[in-house]
Amino acid sequence: MPERSASHLQRYAAIDALRGLAMVWMTVFHFCFDLSYFGWWPQNFLGDPFWTWQRTAIVTLFLLCAGLGQAVAQAHGIGWRRFSRRWLQVLAAAMLVSFGSWLMFPHSFIYFGVLHGMAVMLLLARLTAGWGRWLWPAGVLALLLPWLAQELLGGPLAHWAALMDGRALNWLGLISRKPFTEDYVPVLPWLGVMWWGLAAGQWLVAQRPRWLTAPVPRAARPLARLGRWSLSYYLLHQPAMLGALTALAWLIAAKGA
Repeated sequence: MPERSASHLQRYAAIDALRGLAMVWMTVFHFCFDLSYFGWWPQNFLGDPFWTWQRTAIVTLFLLCAGLGQAVAQAHGIGWRRFSRRWLQVLAAAMLVSFGSWLMFPHSFIYFGVLHGMAVMLLLARLTAGWGRWLWPAGVLALLLPWLAQELLGGPLAHWAALMDGRALNWLGLISRKPFTEDYVPVLPWLGVMWWGLAAGQWLVAQRPRWLTAPVPRAARPLARLGRWSLSYYLLHQPAMLGALTALAWLIAAKGA
């Protein structure tokens, strides 16, 4: 099937709106984290379920949308050339995140966060898009494998734990303990979420395309517009908020001097 140009592609506003919702939620979450980082609202983002479950939900929503988007791209016959351009953008953005986080958190910088994981998972989703219904059980397996690895590495395969927990392999997600880093989204179990998004998207495109192509309610249209710029927004929102809060902290300190 010949590759179609971007001008011929139809926007799927429902997916854009879901992605926009995840972006707004992420912004609120990160703003709260930044307030805690500046010491203005101390919170336990590593251990408090109120925050850890929110992070899980946000990442889940992003990866489901990514899977849905891959199903749409497959339906439109998007070829490897256009996929590669977008994939390289994600990879470059991941490298920028690593560099920026290293400047701020040199001992816990992000070496395999959401964008790093998404780059690997997008490639795997592209390669396995032809699995069809088998994507559902594959997703279940991907979700279960980290749990199984933790049980084995804490027991009969304990001698493998140091190797699997090391930075060279912990990006796979088959670990006995989480690494010390500001963001960590390993391939497993998260590939299972993207596979489910891909499987759901393929079913929707084939059986219920109207659910994806129908106009979203007026209240959701701003979310849909925002969702079209997810990568740029992801890269810019934290530097903008941190810059604003840094300036505010400087003004407060200057007034108190």
